[in-house]
Amino acid sequence: MPRWFWSLLAVVAAAASLAAAGQRKPAAITLPQTLWGDPDLQGTWIYATMTPLERPRDFGDKATLTDDEAAAYEKQTNDRQARGNNTAGPDWWDPGTRRLLAGRTSLIVDPPDGHLPPLTPAAEARAAARAQTRRLADTPENVEELGLNVRCLNWSTAGPPMLPGVYNNTVQFVQTRDFVVIVNEMIHEGRIVPMNGAPHGTIRRWMGDSRGRWDGRTLVVDTIGFTDKTSFRGADESLHLVERFTRLDAKTIEYRFTVDDPTVWTRPWTASFPLRGTDDRMYEYACHEGNERSLEGIFRAARISRGGR
Repeated sequence: MPRWFWSLLAVVAAAASLAAAGQRKPAAITLPQTLWGDPDLQGTWIYATMTPLERPRDFGDKATLTDDEAAAYEKQTNDRQARGNNTAGPDWWDPGTRRLLAGRTSLIVDPPDGHLPPLTPAAEARAAARAQTRRLADTPENVEELGLNVRCLNWSTAGPPMLPGVYNNTVQFVQTRDFVVIVNEMIHEGRIVPMNGAPHGTIRRWMGDSRGRWDGRTLVVDTIGFTDKTSFRGADESLHLVERFTRLDAKTIEYRFTVDDPTVWTRPWTASFPLRGTDDRMYEYACHEGNERSLEGIFRAARISRGGR
C-alpha cells in the first residue's frame, strides 16, 4: 500500500477515537451510603447566604446578577447592616451572610418571579390583624402577646422549613435504619423523622408531624399537622410542607421545599438552596426557654411607657 494510504488511515482512526471519547458519559459520582444501604446525609452542613427569600423589587425580573451588580449589592447591604443598631450586631453574623448565593436574587424558584404568591382574601384579613397585634406588642401586658422567638421557644429560621438567618445557619443529620434526626443549631431544635412507613399522627405540633421516605438518593420529608402557633410566613393549620434533601456530591446537599396552604396562598410555592458540608462544630444557642430575665425587663419597660411603675 502507498504511504499516503497509511497516513490517511491513521488520521481516520484518530478522528474516530476522539469522537468516541466525546460520546463517553462522565464518570458516575460515588456517594456515601449507610451500612444498611441508604444515602448517607450524616454530618454538619451550613446554609448561610445573603440571598433573600423573595426577590427585591428593584431587581425586576432578574433571577441572577452580574458579578459587578452582585458586588455592588453586597457592599450596599453590608454597609447598611454595619450602621444598624441590632441586639446581635454584625460581629455575630455568619460570614456566609456577606455574600449572595451565586448571584441569585431570591431563594424562591417557583413562582419564577421570585415572589410569594398572592394571599387569599381571608389571609389578607388575618395579616392585617397580626400587624395590629404587633403594634400592641410594643407595650405587652402578658407573655402571649410576645413572639415565640422573644420567649426563646421557637425560631422561624430553624424550620421546618429551614431558612438562612444572620447566624446559626448550621444543621446536623443523624441517621438510623428507621429514623432521620435533623438538628438545627438555631435555638437547638431537633426533628425526629420516622422512615418506617408509619402513618401521620393526629396530634398537632409546633413543628408539624413529619414522615420521611427515600426517592432514589433524595430524602423526602412530608410534614402536616402544624398548629397556628408558629405560623410560617402566615401559614395556618392547613400547611402541607414537602422537603427534599438530595446529596449532590461529597460536600453539597440540595435543599428544596414546597409550601402548600390553600387557605393562605393562591398557589403552592417552592424555594431551593444548597447545604454545604463543614467541619465547624455546632454550639449551644444560649437562649434559655422562657427567656425570663429578658421578659422581666420588657414588662417593666412596658409598664413605665403606660405610665405605671
